[in-house]
Amino acid sequence: MKYWLFLAIAIISEITATSSLKASAGFTRVIPSIVVVIGYALSFYFLSLTLKVIPIGIAYAIWAGLGIVLLALVGWVFYDQQLDTAALVGMSFIVAGVVIMNLFSKTVSHS
Repeated sequence: MKYWLFLAIAIISEITATSSLKASAGFTRVIPSIVVVIGYALSFYFLSLTLKVIPIGIAYAIWAGLGIVLLALVGWVFYDQQLDTAALVGMSFIVAGVVIMNLFSKTVSHS
């Protein structure tokens, strides 16, 4: 179970870093730039910990898939970026894929 927590921390760290990447204005703003570096470092560190138990293909699919969806939501809430119907449908397919992998894949370890 702790490896799923590590994966969640990796996802949150990656979302924070990528959101801050936009706020860094091309690394011209110091604080957001520092958050970018620390966020990506934490994200990759915790992602690497998950790979001790969770297969790389599954871990990366969850990390990237949920990252895409959550970053789109962050962009919508904090940066007033619009999500059209195609974007919402695509994100729902991503979420469905992550759910299907977790519920039905025999390669997913729930340790």
